[in-house]
Amino acid sequence: MLTKTYNQIGEELAQTRLPSEIFDVKMDTDLVHQVAVAQMSNRRQVSAHTKDRGEVRGGGKKPWRQKGTGRARHGSRRSPLWKGGGVTFGPTKERNFKKKINQKMGRKALLMVLSAKVKSGTLIILDSLKIEKLKTKLMADVLSKLPCKEQSCLIALSSMDKDVIASARNLAKVQTRQAKDLNVLDLLNTKYLIVPKDAIKVIKETFSK
Repeated sequence: MLTKTYNQIGEELAQTRLPSEIFDVKMDTDLVHQVAVAQMSNRRQVSAHTKDRGEVRGGGKKPWRQKGTGRARHGSRRSPLWKGGGVTFGPTKERNFKKKINQKMGRKALLMVLSAKVKSGTLIILDSLKIEKLKTKLMADVLSKLPCKEQSCLIALSSMDKDVIASARNLAKVQTRQAKDLNVLDLLNTKYLIVPKDAIKVIKETFSK
């Protein structure tokens, strides 16, 4: 499978041959949806927490004696019936939203999304990606000359390139990942995938097992 290759100034170069076992996989939308939902659940942070009657303050003493007052009996001010008491069946930090996805399923779904990027023309192959110095404007200039323009994109790097990562950090619609860490959710959340040629080998070695 051949696809267009660009340099950093947006010029088309000779086409690059992509491994068909990675970039030519038949789509199964049900599997991709299942993996994407699982990844969203696994990223979910549990922040809402209400205190039950064992966590709220007070309640060590019985409010009034059991009999003879004419009022209803109560044993603690921490009862959910009282203002300032515990909350019954409220959300707690102990909730677990984790979903398990088999490694083979996750890998297969990733290959399907990568293949869809090729078929839709939203995969951009670069001969190389180098930033002279850590500067956001330099990265913005590179992206403005590529087909992605100002649209959302994910840059897959062959290794940890701190200059590229830091230069892209302040660009609103740009994400960076190492090629070995690509995942379905990030690919679905961005329209374009930018892959330097040296990262193709990393993708093949990581996901073609």
